Order: sequence, then structure tokens, then C-alpha cells
Amino acid sequence: MPLNRRLLAEFFGTFWLVFGGCGSAVLAAGIPDLGIAYAGVSLAFGLTVLTMAYAVGHISGGHFNPAVSVGLMVGGRFSAKDLVPYIVTQVIAGAAAAGVLYVIASGLPDFAVGGFASNGFGELSPHKYSMIACLVAEVVLTFFFLMIILGSTDRRAPAGFAPIAIGLGLTLIHLVGIPVTNLSVNPARSTGPALFAGGAYIGQLWLFWLAPIVGGALAGIVYPMMSGGRDAAVEPKS
Repeated sequence: MPLNRRLLAEFFGTFWLVFGGCGSAVLAAGIPDLGIAYAGVSLAFGLTVLTMAYAVGHISGGHFNPAVSVGLMVGGRFSAKDLVPYIVTQVIAGAAAAGVLYVIASGLPDFAVGGFASNGFGELSPHKYSMIACLVAEVVLTFFFLMIILGSTDRRAPAGFAPIAIGLGLTLIHLVGIPVTNLSVNPARSTGPALFAGGAYIGQLWLFWLAPIVGGALAGIVYPMMSGGRDAAVEPKS
């Protein structure tokens, strides 16, 4: 598949992840008596990945996340030469989705941007978790997310079920991580909203790049060791 087509698929997949997941938090979670709360936001993030993995995963591989691209590259599932174009596309898509969400959300007369579904630690953590706690949470949760991705897309795994496992996995890690960091595990997801929340949220972005990439890379090392080799997934060919 030509790179430009794969990048277009990554753009739409990442856009939908950020718009759908963060949109559920910004537009729906806080409505009195009708809000979907943490469980609803967690499910929304899982559904975005599940739906777009089926819709465009066969075109681009369905990364939608720089940490996933890094983890797959380290695990031998993705070409290093395509890493930078994928990451740049994912970040642009995340920013574009946050921009569209901002236009919609600001249509309320009393709109205040606030945290705008951004991630944070310390005073910016939903429940004021420390920087170390947030760093550990993001590394561990991203590690297990990549383990789910690598395992469910292994040629030896049951065919056709990977998007379900990945979507449910993302739902689960959001249920665990939203109270801690508002959950990232995805630098593109973190960057888009932070650009609109501004200030300290941008200053804390380093953690939400570093921790997911470390967690993803560790999974890329561990899974092949555990599975007995770098068994290739069904990855679109260049």
C-alpha cells in the first residue's frame, strides 16, 4: 500500500480517536444527571479504536498512536523508515480533532476551556497523583496496551478478533488510568487537547510523550522474547 494512502488512513483513525474519546469527556461526561462519567469516557476511547481498526486498519495497520508505532517498530512489525511520517501525521490529526472539538464545545454561551480533556500530573491530575505515580501508570498501562496489540495481531492468534481485543484493552486501561492522569498512553491524544488548554498542560506534555514511548518500546522488546520470536503480524506492505 502506498505511504500516502496509509498516512491518510492514520490521519482519519487518529482524528476519530481524539475527537470521539476527548469529545465524550468534554461534551458528555459533565452533564448533570446525564453525564457518562469515567466509565462512559473509557468505553468511548475503546470504541474509537475498535471501529477505526476495522474501518482502516487494513490500510495503515491501525496505529493511531506514536507509542504504538514505536512499539511495533521495536517489535519488528513496522518499518523504521515510516516511523517519522506516521508520528507527524498522528500528531497533526490529534491537533485537528482537538480544533474541531473546540469549535463545537465553544458554542455554549458559558464555555470555559479548562483542562479540555488534557492529561496532567500533580495539580493537573484528576485526583492530584504525583509525577512519579503518573509516570509509572503511563509506562505500565502503555506496556500492557502494546502487549495486547502485539499478541492479538500475532499470526498465531485467532484471525479477525484483534480490533475487539485492542478496543476492550483500551477501555480497561482508561478505567484504571483516568483518575490518575486522565489517561494518555498516546502522545498524539495528549498533544491535541493540550494545545487548547495551554499553560501548564503544555509544560507537562513531556511526560505524556516519554512514558508511553518507553512503555511501548518495552513491550516491543518483551513480547518477541515471550512468544519465541518476531512473528510478523498482518501489516500492510509498502
